[in-house]
Formats: sequence, C-alpha cells, structure tokens
Amino acid sequence: MEKASETVLALKPVTFHHKRQIDPKGTPQFGLVAEEVEKVNPDLITRDANGKPYTVRYDAVNAMLLNEFLKEHRTVQEQQKEIDVLKTELQEQGALIQKVSAQLATDESVRLADLN
Repeated sequence: MEKASETVLALKPVTFHHKRQIDPKGTPQFGLVAEEVEKVNPDLITRDANGKPYTVRYDAVNAMLLNEFLKEHRTVQEQQKEIDVLKTELQEQGALIQKVSAQLATDESVRLADLN
C-alpha cells in the first residue's frame, strides 16, 4: 500500500459500452481498461489463458481506494484542527485590535480635551 497513491492517481477511469451481443441496449459502463492498468501496476489485472490482460482486479483497486480515502480523511481532520486553531487566534487578534482601537480613541479624546 506504500505506493497506492501513485497507482490510484495514475489510473484512468473510462466509460464504455459492451458489444451488442453482450448488451443489446448499449448501457454505459464505467471502469478501467485492463491493458492500461497493466502499465500502471501489473498486479492489478488478471490474464487469460494466453497471458494477455483479461480483467481488472477491482477488489484490489477498491482496497487501494479505501486506503487513499482514509489517508485523505486523516489529512482533512488535521487541516480542520489547524483551521480551528487559526480561527481562534484570528478572533483573539480581532478582539485585541478592537481593544487597542478603543484605547487609542479614548487617549485621543483625552488629548483633545486637554488641548481645549
């Protein structure tokens, strides 16, 4: 699973139609082309009796996708924690700016009153 990210990102999903003999309605199908998957990772395909790519091992692809999803989910959780910390800091800075602005306004009022 170490190189799952590279493998998953290199896969190119396609839309295709089975031959009319198999599916007369021509229902759109979604998947991967075994020959293309073989170039990315030969362990993700099965071969026919002649050794040619036959089909994609979707069970293995699904496990890799789950692994990638979990990694990304952890990343999102970590980023959310960082965002929450930054929001808190930003609110604190905003409150401090308001306090300093109010103090400056008070000081300015006092100075102007002293001048009059």
